[in-house]
Amino acid sequence: MTLETSMRSMKKTLVLIAAAAGLTLAAQPALASGGAAHPRSGGFSFEGPFGTFDQGQLQRGYKVYREVCASCHSMDLMHFRTLAEPGGPFYDEHQANPAENRFVKVLAAEVQVPDIDSETGEPIMRDAVPADRFPNPYPNATAAAAGNGGAAPPDLSVMAKARHDGANYIYSLLSGYRTPPAGLEIRPGQYYNPYMAGDLTPFVAEGAHVPEGGFIAMPPPLMDGQVTYDDGSKETVDQYAKDVAAFIAWASDPRQVQRKQSGLGVLIFLFLFAGVTYVSYRRIWKGVAH
Repeated sequence: MTLETSMRSMKKTLVLIAAAAGLTLAAQPALASGGAAHPRSGGFSFEGPFGTFDQGQLQRGYKVYREVCASCHSMDLMHFRTLAEPGGPFYDEHQANPAENRFVKVLAAEVQVPDIDSETGEPIMRDAVPADRFPNPYPNATAAAAGNGGAAPPDLSVMAKARHDGANYIYSLLSGYRTPPAGLEIRPGQYYNPYMAGDLTPFVAEGAHVPEGGFIAMPPPLMDGQVTYDDGSKETVDQYAKDVAAFIAWASDPRQVQRKQSGLGVLIFLFLFAGVTYVSYRRIWKGVAH
């Protein structure tokens, strides 16, 4: 009787717990319908274990970054010479080294960077060289926040690594701005984007459907025809977003392709080594009782 009573008591407890969980979920339908939308696929060539970067796309992506994104976003971990490393947007197999790349020298010279006069010690601005980092558009984080409504634009050096499904997320976010759904209260200086993480529950009427996404302080940065391409590619928001997302993904891991190739070589070696080991084992222990 004691065991039977205990089993009944346990069953009652489990039923109560299940009922409480069901009531909790039923009482929060709006919360369950929120969350960011899943990123769209950009169909990038570098995805997968055998993927490689499209050099033309990286060059276009750098142009979008330089002409649009660089006015607000820094890339403090990037040097101009990195652009000419193997697999980079301006790599040239005939170059002596990345710092001597003719394209990178020209691109760097188009940018002014702060320096100190070696004779007077006074601060000056000079043309950048391949050894310089990408310049920061703001002198410090406080100035960056003050110039952007209180929200400092994030550094893009490793943005693709810092976000789940990095390149696809960046592509979706940049091309995903939408008109706010009816009933969504949006404050001045904020923009609705279904791919932005957030909880919009406080900004809709109680019991109403909560749309996907969240608010972002950055206004839509891209528009059709904004950047001129020299290779005949489409000059659309969707294409700009894909190209700059690919460039940021490369900048976040410039040696991604080399690592993939090294990993493939290691796997081939291990496979062959396993085969040789098995054959040796069979030969050494042939005819020996185990």
